[in-house]
Amino acid sequence: MNKERVKHLIEVFGNYSFEGEGINRIAYTNVETAAKHHFMRLCMAQGMTVRMDAIGNVIARKDGLKDGLPVIAMGSHLDSVYDGGLFDGLVGVIGGLEVVTSLNEQGIITNHPIEIIVFACEESSRFGVSTIGSKVMTNQLSAKELLSLKDRNEISFEDALSSQNLSIEKIDEVVRNKSELKAFIELHIEQGPILEKEQLEIGVVTSIAAPARYQIKVLGEAAHSGTTPMEYRKDALAAASELVLKIESLGIKESVYSTVATVGVLSIKPGGMNIIPGEALLQVDIRGIDMESRNRVTEELIETIFLLKNQRNVEIEIIKLSEEQSVPMDEYYIDLLLMLAEKNNFKVKKMSSGAGHDVMNMAKLFKSAMIFVPSKYGISHNPKEYTCIQEIMKGISLMKDFLLAVDKE
Repeated sequence: MNKERVKHLIEVFGNYSFEGEGINRIAYTNVETAAKHHFMRLCMAQGMTVRMDAIGNVIARKDGLKDGLPVIAMGSHLDSVYDGGLFDGLVGVIGGLEVVTSLNEQGIITNHPIEIIVFACEESSRFGVSTIGSKVMTNQLSAKELLSLKDRNEISFEDALSSQNLSIEKIDEVVRNKSELKAFIELHIEQGPILEKEQLEIGVVTSIAAPARYQIKVLGEAAHSGTTPMEYRKDALAAASELVLKIESLGIKESVYSTVATVGVLSIKPGGMNIIPGEALLQVDIRGIDMESRNRVTEELIETIFLLKNQRNVEIEIIKLSEEQSVPMDEYYIDLLLMLAEKNNFKVKKMSSGAGHDVMNMAKLFKSAMIFVPSKYGISHNPKEYTCIQEIMKGISLMKDFLLAVDKE
């Protein structure tokens, strides 16, 4: 394992970015495609065959000694959010390449074929839908659903694909069979503060938290702020503010179950300094691994809405935008990673992932595992995102040990 080589490659891929603060390597742009092509060249230099499927996933493959065995795959993503960080996704991609390079240097040829998968459009930043490449690969997203997507510039998903010489007409060919993969593993930065705060080196992920997302519209009555007495007001923002605080308190109450609740969007109309707000729009994200806990938050939120409508004489509408189920990692692979980490004297703990990742889609079809390495100050999706090279190398080393252990089975 070569620390300087990994560090250099992370810096090289940091140059694949549009101008702006941080990393701007948005899905289906020329700069993201250029990064993929550079990665493909690096894989070919290690004796791997490479291809890009119709949705833009890159699959690099190194054959094993025995014919007919299923693949052991590693993977993550190269696309970024707007003004994102250097390490999100990239650590898992470069980590997979370093595992293969290290095996080549040692003259080790595995029994099973090895793949590195660079998933397309993991981030939801461009089209509002996350993990598109892995969803299509596991047959969880259809061409019909994708055709309805547009980005902030009104560019359709189909046109974005076409701009990179990809075709939505061929995405049925992207889907893989359950028998193709023996195992899938994703190495990723934690994107949270737990490992650093607890002075740990490795997180073995047990499950991926599932979000339930809602849009709440509060309808009051816009009026003059100077001539409307307080007792006669129907202030939509005041009612919305009570909801924001209630959602926060519900998240705190259920945090013992690793449930979190967030109001990520709050907009008001008309939006004048001298006008009582007549309308407020909230977008709410409630997520966790314990579905009963998540459901309790939703139920209490609905009860609060009913009470507020009467107390404040406003109308409140709540619409469910999406609701997903938590995704467990393979129990045997969790135990295997823990054993391998302890064998290497890594400071390790089991933990859930609050963020979604491509592995959550792969786990619905293939036995899957996930490794976290610490994020400095828990910061991610931010130019200040940072994970030191020593911690990255421990994650890569553990992934290599995992691959070799699974290969012997």
